Amino acid sequence: MGSVQIVTTVLAAAITAVAVWLAVRAVLRMVAVIRLGQPAPERFADKGTRAKTMLVETAGHTRMLRWGVVGAAHWFVMVGFIVLSLLVLEAYFEVVSPTGGLPLIGGLAVYGLVTEVIAVLGTIGIVVLIAIRVRNRPTRPGGRSRFTGSTMWQGYFVEAVVLAVLIMGFVIRGFKVATDHFEYPVWATPVSHAVGALLPAWPAGVSVAALIKIAISMTWLIVIALNVTMGVAWHRFLAFFNIFFKREPARPAGSGLGPLRPMTSQGKPLDFEEADPEKDQFGVAQVEQFTWKGLLDFSTCTECGRCQSQCPAWNTGKPLSPKLLVLSLRDHAYAKAPYLLAGGGKDLTGEEKATAAQLAHLDVLTLAEAEKPLIGDAEAGGVIDPDVLWSCTTCGACVEQCPVDIEHVDHIVDMRRYQVLIESSFPSEAGVMLRNLENKGNPWGAPQNTREDWTKGLGFEVPRVGEVDDFEYLFWVGCAGAFEDRAKKTTRAVATLLNEAGVSFAILGEGETCSGDPARRIGNEFVFQMLAQQNVETLNEAFEGRDQAKRKIVATCPHCFNTLGNEYGQLGGEFEVVHHTQLLAHLVSTGRLTPVQPVDGGVTYHDPCYLGRHNRVFAAPREVLGSALNGGGGAGSDLIEMPRNSERSFCCGAGGARMWMEEKIGKRINVDRVEEAMSTGARTVAVGCPFCSTMLNDGVNGKGAGEQVEVVDVASVLLRSVRPDTAPGEKQTAPTAG
Repeated sequence: MGSVQIVTTVLAAAITAVAVWLAVRAVLRMVAVIRLGQPAPERFADKGTRAKTMLVETAGHTRMLRWGVVGAAHWFVMVGFIVLSLLVLEAYFEVVSPTGGLPLIGGLAVYGLVTEVIAVLGTIGIVVLIAIRVRNRPTRPGGRSRFTGSTMWQGYFVEAVVLAVLIMGFVIRGFKVATDHFEYPVWATPVSHAVGALLPAWPAGVSVAALIKIAISMTWLIVIALNVTMGVAWHRFLAFFNIFFKREPARPAGSGLGPLRPMTSQGKPLDFEEADPEKDQFGVAQVEQFTWKGLLDFSTCTECGRCQSQCPAWNTGKPLSPKLLVLSLRDHAYAKAPYLLAGGGKDLTGEEKATAAQLAHLDVLTLAEAEKPLIGDAEAGGVIDPDVLWSCTTCGACVEQCPVDIEHVDHIVDMRRYQVLIESSFPSEAGVMLRNLENKGNPWGAPQNTREDWTKGLGFEVPRVGEVDDFEYLFWVGCAGAFEDRAKKTTRAVATLLNEAGVSFAILGEGETCSGDPARRIGNEFVFQMLAQQNVETLNEAFEGRDQAKRKIVATCPHCFNTLGNEYGQLGGEFEVVHHTQLLAHLVSTGRLTPVQPVDGGVTYHDPCYLGRHNRVFAAPREVLGSALNGGGGAGSDLIEMPRNSERSFCCGAGGARMWMEEKIGKRINVDRVEEAMSTGARTVAVGCPFCSTMLNDGVNGKGAGEQVEVVDVASVLLRSVRPDTAPGEKQTAPTAG
């Protein structure tokens, strides 16, 4: 060992020791903060499925690859980071000796080839990512960037380190080539040999370059160890855990969540009959009241802004950015952590748990952070502004796009639950809806005895449960389908089509009440459970004596479809629920419904969030529309897709109980979506949800385009094709241009 190698070895050992010590300290701090969260025992169930899902999502990059070039570039960088860690390890042998290398695999040509290819592709990948970050910098002209609000220096720093480490890898190999100490052939490592041809035959160059590579790597580790909230770096470790512990690992990747988590206290579902606000947690009022998985979510955020770029609120000028909300909660959690770890915190009555002695060593900034309300405007110094909290439509676009499986919607609803149930603080106009749900069983406050009015004048009898001995499907009409004029046309169309196809079905009539979706999404879990338990009891009675496979429900509202099928199981109601477009697609494919008249004028389809993104029903409505567009085997036309469709469909603005709240900030979401629909040139906008129908109709009318564009349900489009002369209350074709 020469003098250069002695120096490089000592320096490498010293900086590594410091980096490792700081990293261990940072990991321990991070674990301590995450453990402050509430229990979530369900996260440890089904470890096999969790492990499989984690491997598929990480190795397969199932979320990132949806973004094309950026996904492929990130995959090469990720693989490079993992595999080329061996080259960082090899550098420790090279600082000791210019001819040093990894034992066992170090001299294998295949190892040289694999690392060479990965290094080249990783270098290309990181250059692409840097270019994308620069091109989309928040200061660029032309609108909001997905990086707006991200800590840009951290992103640039991490990318620069990755690029520098990859370059130094080629430099080390190049010096080995130049000094004739390189063990790999030209065919396996052509780039390294090309670099070596440019470098001098400096024997100490290998050790010096190896030291620089180690110093760069350890500097990166030191910087992130001193910045535990640096998600752009820490996510490469935490993402594996966050994906492993995702809420429903068996659901398709990017499922938009579907059901909400039940309201819990100390890790157990809350029983409202026995719950005590002084002993049980009602929603989330303090950051430590999120589950430990929530705190892991906040720690894992990589600030990529994909959630932000897809959020309908953010895209229409609202203050909500799912990314910025998570970052605010993350920063608050880590700033408040010293207070909590010292024993501080408020009990459920608001009393301080720690003694003065326990808190005596804390600085004033930490104590000030501890006093911040979780929800509050700028004057109150809140962590999350109320306008941010109430802008969410729960559309699930953020969850769908997040590459590390952060569950934004659950966290937003948990905060809403406390505001509604304990603080009684929510947009005033929503109070009318909640009172109507409690007193009338529907958000419109319509009389219960008018629930069956839609059946009048159909020309056939609509059977009620209890009046017929048997039926295949229980037709869940829903509140909109029973009371809202436009939605009643859909209800009548579906009933007519089912009758035409010879499907035996029955309705509950006055026995049906609201599914509870608006109450649950606004945060009023009490009203939701009251309505849901009543419905579960009614449905169980209607299906009494039937096997699980014969407890079939068809629903026209995706919110009812989602609630009955995904959430009633939490309350003892297990049913097989299908959306009407799924049933209609089946009836068409089996020949029980036959389209005969092509629908002209051009048709585009708007994917409802709770049908498509939340429940992955994309194909069925398109199959129905395709059959109607080509009715009778004619030439027909193809469905015209909007730029944002399927899992990237843009929300109509009605979800999350926003249907009953005024949209006072920014551009109206429904107008944004209508403009996109109109840009296709289609004269019919097909929908599969009564909320979407209302919002898009209002948007069309607001644009003064009611004579040029019609918004109509998929079922009505099919009925025009199946029975062009007898569609109840519907036009035969799309309106002509005015």
